[in-house]
Amino acid sequence: MLVLVAPGQGAQTPGFLTPWLDLPGAADRIAAWSDAIGLDLAHYGTKADADEIRDTAVAQPLLVAAGLLSASALDLAGNAPGAVAGHSVGELTAAAWAGVLDDTAVMKLVRGRGLAMAEAAAVTETGMSALLGGDPEVSVAHLEKLGLTPANVNGAGQIVAAGTLEQLAALDADKPEGVRRVVALKVAGAFHTSHMAPAVTKLAAAAQGLAPADPTVTYVSNKDGATVATGAEVIERLVGQVANPVRWDLCMETFQKLGVTALIEACPGGTLTGIAKRALPGVQTLALKTPDDLDAARELIAEHGQAG
Repeated sequence: MLVLVAPGQGAQTPGFLTPWLDLPGAADRIAAWSDAIGLDLAHYGTKADADEIRDTAVAQPLLVAAGLLSASALDLAGNAPGAVAGHSVGELTAAAWAGVLDDTAVMKLVRGRGLAMAEAAAVTETGMSALLGGDPEVSVAHLEKLGLTPANVNGAGQIVAAGTLEQLAALDADKPEGVRRVVALKVAGAFHTSHMAPAVTKLAAAAQGLAPADPTVTYVSNKDGATVATGAEVIERLVGQVANPVRWDLCMETFQKLGVTALIEACPGGTLTGIAKRALPGVQTLALKTPDDLDAARELIAEHGQAG
């Protein structure tokens, strides 16, 4: 069974969208989404520097646009994935793949999400750092002692801490036992923590006018790894997840229970496939980094996708 996944914030790099705009119709789609949300996605995806695309209000729509664009190039109509999921903001990408919302509705929702989270992040100087190595139980207890939140529990021993810059500095100076390194992430706030509570309220208001459809493929929620059967519940979880930890480890457990044999990560791929290689031994993985990866991805889809 094939699982299609979308990465979250921090996966973006300067210019990563450039080669994708050469695909037939890609520039037109990006232009249409840009007009719909009032943000020049082509500029930010091709010319902006790392600091510009670190801005939450920019990074989130840019990542979702890239995920939609790269997956559409796979032509999944004949061989659909058995399940879809996304890490953090990647859940919105997955919601579009599953047919819960159309592409334009997802782009408008993610634009509102990014703006709301950027506003919440501006209240206090906060951030996120990845812990490399160590025992998860020991690390979580240590984080809680420092007042930090284990905002992403990614599996394969990787945990991401979130909190104030002072708390993260204390973590850097006092690592949990067994942790090799603490790496600051390219994000502009303590996402998936109580610091994002004001964004939940705004996103809930933005979601009220939506008319979601039920997922057409199995949709795995990163709240708890559960499969979600109704569009209404997908939206409810997308809203609340802004201020709750991402449990990617539980998503991967669900993939295993569903019988995953291959996993493709949409552009800008690399982070989730890296985790999967460690946590899902025997599962074939492929990251869509540039259009040069499409042929290999199509071969994987032909072998592991569900004929439809």
